[in-house]
Amino acid sequence: MTDNNKAKIKQDLRMSRRQLLYLGAGLGLMAIPGLSPLAKPAPQKKIGLQLYTLRDLMAKSVPETLKLAAGIGYREVEFAGYYDHKPEVLRGILDSEGLTAPSAHAPLESLQKDFEPLIEAAQILGHKYIVVPYLSDEQRGTGIDTYKRLAEQFNILGERCSKAGLKFAYHNHAFEFDKVDGQIPYHVLLEETDPQHVYMELDLYWTAKAGRDPLEYFRKYPGCFPLWHVKDMDDKGDFTDVGRGVIDFPPIFAAAGMAGLEHGFVERDQTDDLINTIRQGYKGMKQLASLAEA
Repeated sequence: MTDNNKAKIKQDLRMSRRQLLYLGAGLGLMAIPGLSPLAKPAPQKKIGLQLYTLRDLMAKSVPETLKLAAGIGYREVEFAGYYDHKPEVLRGILDSEGLTAPSAHAPLESLQKDFEPLIEAAQILGHKYIVVPYLSDEQRGTGIDTYKRLAEQFNILGERCSKAGLKFAYHNHAFEFDKVDGQIPYHVLLEETDPQHVYMELDLYWTAKAGRDPLEYFRKYPGCFPLWHVKDMDDKGDFTDVGRGVIDFPPIFAAAGMAGLEHGFVERDQTDDLINTIRQGYKGMKQLASLAEA
């Protein structure tokens, strides 16, 4: 048997496993020996904030920034860097403000080179997810085979995270939806990763920017999107505060159970008014989260 045939058989087996997992999640089947159907999570009740939104304030004072977020009403945060603070110190600040940090962003190269320290920090901070936030031009490469290799790397990292009691996820932008060699990279990542070890953090703005409908992905890949970035788009296609733009959030949140939503984080990449942005984000998310609980 040739190496190509072996690779094809291996891929077919992986795809059959994936389809069984999705079928089990969609129909609520009893557990099949050796398989664990994706469980429907509890409805989201806490409103989260991606701290990248407040990166300028975080660079000045992490304690004051976390106090600000908690004062507005946020109860969960997602880190995008620790700003030279030790995990034990950050955990103390979180606890004192009544905050939890269910996830954090970590560059792919950091996970590849410094996996153990990142995992140790995540465990101290109470993270459940470690998320790769972005791929550089070099990491994306120029052909679809690059994404197939990335899927293999994600499977390895995902399994290592699982063994450490954590979950691995990938955060999209818009470029993953641009065709490469006739294929859509995001679809390659979805199809060639193991849904028991690799999850997706769906950025609702970038998905809309790419002209894609989140509901289609929820139906095809139920349970694979436990994390969302919730940010809005104005009528020119630029960033705006949650609830002030054109993205039709209600049907998306109504399908939160199908998606597998556990944690949604308000985010805005660029804003001229940080305080009003996170206040409006909290207000908008509070209204939307009620739809997810229906």
